Amino acid sequence: MNIENYSFVVSGKFRKNVFMQLESKKSPSQIAKNLNASTTQVSRTLKQLESRNLIGCLTPSSRMGKIYALTDKGKEVFSDIKKDSM
Repeated sequence: MNIENYSFVVSGKFRKNVFMQLESKKSPSQIAKNLNASTTQVSRTLKQLESRNLIGCLTPSSRMGKIYALTDKGKEVFSDIKKDSM
């Protein structure tokens, strides 16, 4: 377990909620709708997660409708969070 990345994700409730939404590929607007949050807030959080290589954009050349997914590193953190919440 990479405790630094785990800690980064779980230390912010909204960040954790956005991260956990990416169990399947989603766009920022889908995440915002699911969390009843603004797309701006979600996009800012996605950038934070992406800067740590926990998620990646699958459609980087798209201006609208970008799709995000967990990276291999993100999948490990996701698995650790799921395991700890059981």
